[in-house]
Amino acid sequence: MNLLHFSPLRFSSSPAALHFAKFTPLFSSCPTSHRVWLRSRQLNRTAGMASAAGEGTSAVAPSEGRVSGAADSPRLKLEDLNWDHSFVRELPGDPRMDHMPREVLHACYSKVSPSVEVENPKLVAWSQSVADLLDLDPEEFERPDFSMLFSGATPLVGASTYAQCYGGHQFGTWAGQLGDGRAITLGEVLNSRGERWELQLKGAGKTPYSRFADGLAVLRSSIREFLCSEAMHGLGIPTTRALCLVTTGKYVVRDMFYDGNPKEEPGAIVCRVGQSFLRFGSYQIHASRDKEDLKLVRLLADYTIKYHYPHLENLQQSNTLSFEVAEGDLPAIDLTSNKYAAWAVEVAERTASLVARWQGVGFTHGVLNTDNMSVLGLTIDYGPFGFLDAFDPSYTPNTTDLPGRRYCFANQPDVGLWNVAQFATALAAADLLNKDEANYVMERYGTKFMDEYQSIMTRKLGLTKYNKQLISRLLNNLAVDKVDYTNFFRLLCNVKADATVPEKDLIAPLKAVLLDIGKERKEAWVGWLQTYIEEVISSGVPDEERKVTMNSVNPKYILRNYLCQSAIDAAELGDFEEVRRLLKVMERPYDDQPGMEKYARLPPAWAYRPGVCMLSCSS
Repeated sequence: MNLLHFSPLRFSSSPAALHFAKFTPLFSSCPTSHRVWLRSRQLNRTAGMASAAGEGTSAVAPSEGRVSGAADSPRLKLEDLNWDHSFVRELPGDPRMDHMPREVLHACYSKVSPSVEVENPKLVAWSQSVADLLDLDPEEFERPDFSMLFSGATPLVGASTYAQCYGGHQFGTWAGQLGDGRAITLGEVLNSRGERWELQLKGAGKTPYSRFADGLAVLRSSIREFLCSEAMHGLGIPTTRALCLVTTGKYVVRDMFYDGNPKEEPGAIVCRVGQSFLRFGSYQIHASRDKEDLKLVRLLADYTIKYHYPHLENLQQSNTLSFEVAEGDLPAIDLTSNKYAAWAVEVAERTASLVARWQGVGFTHGVLNTDNMSVLGLTIDYGPFGFLDAFDPSYTPNTTDLPGRRYCFANQPDVGLWNVAQFATALAAADLLNKDEANYVMERYGTKFMDEYQSIMTRKLGLTKYNKQLISRLLNNLAVDKVDYTNFFRLLCNVKADATVPEKDLIAPLKAVLLDIGKERKEAWVGWLQTYIEEVISSGVPDEERKVTMNSVNPKYILRNYLCQSAIDAAELGDFEEVRRLLKVMERPYDDQPGMEKYARLPPAWAYRPGVCMLSCSS
């Protein structure tokens, strides 16, 4: 039964749209006016929950893969990796083992081996920090057979390969079965710190979920996914990671713009790494089917909680998990009585925190279908993503999204809520949530997003308290004058807490980004800066201390699409050095990195051509 009633997403072209949507309960059977109040504190999430963003980039949850004591970890050969295949061991699989595209029923995965053809594959780049996660010896990347192993042409010792079954809403419409159409999981590796990491080869060949596609990937899209996975990690944003990128030595035919002009492009494969690649659609597909498959929703939820939310396994009645509805005679919501409700709330909060962090750095995912939403609150599936250059709330990097801009930058918070609602619907269909619990999941998303977003924007401005009016005026000014989002915030720390600075000199610290503005717009900026300086003075934070704090949350370097394209152009000619150099820069985006200043420059004119600033879903 579908418990949810949704109104269509509506994008407001006003810059104020970024002071974001009003999150109202979406369950038609519940009063739209009621609010849930916490009786006391939230869950104690010391057992591995993704934490809220703290000061700077230091507040990164264990699930984001920062390695402590990596130098003391064992250095293993590939043959010595500690594989553990919990997913295939504990969940039902497809009895067939062929690649034939088909509907897969009553199963969470299909056993399948890589089938990609290779010819002298080459290693393009690899991530040292991801190797550390796996306790992998860096010398392994020098093995003559490394590229054969990570192209899938040669089986890895201990791997147990499969493709996951899932469904999803694409652009708001239920698409039915989707699944891993070109990603093949090698298995799960347990490292010396007890962490579980799933390895996938993306572009390794057909699976039962490939439909009419070839299961392959091209170098262009693979470079983008490899670099952005690591760039997002450098920014402190929860994400799947990328161990390595190899070329296949073969060509793949792609029609990048869906305009009837296909061409051959170099093939490539990324080894993606994450604690899990479970998505909202992993549960939706089974909830959309008959009663036998509905049982899989509960089975998959139990598996997810056991391995990825173990602190919810044995909840005890306590005030820390007790909630009341503020009005009417609706029953109290006690999350300790239903681990699935507690889990759904945590998924919603992780998702809200993730989206707030995207908004903070100007990241636009581009394809926020429910099959691209991680149940662990990670950024996954890097396709036609883009970071804001000139600030534009309506920006979408996806040409497929242009008609309605459903997935534009300003809509991401609303889309996140809509997707969480679909996830809750799947759990409710399997009787894992009741209506009040499901409604509370929605409430927590809205509250968590606003708390996170306000905290992030306050710290980006170097302030000690949130000022909605100040931030709204700023976003309006940025949009009107099409100011570079990243560079503006990086330069803002140079504004002094000095009310005596003459009006004519106020804009001087920002002149590199406030380009070609007339008298009227200059007056608007001077007015905003005067108010901002008053706020900074009232905070009492010394200029140098404020500058250090702001530089720890406002990156100097982001993975702009034109930087990716420069690396792609060189790589397609056989030169991989720019990919490797860009990787190193993006690993430390908050540092000045003398000599690397060109990577912080405003985009050149050619950066706005089709295929650079915007791409299609095709790759």
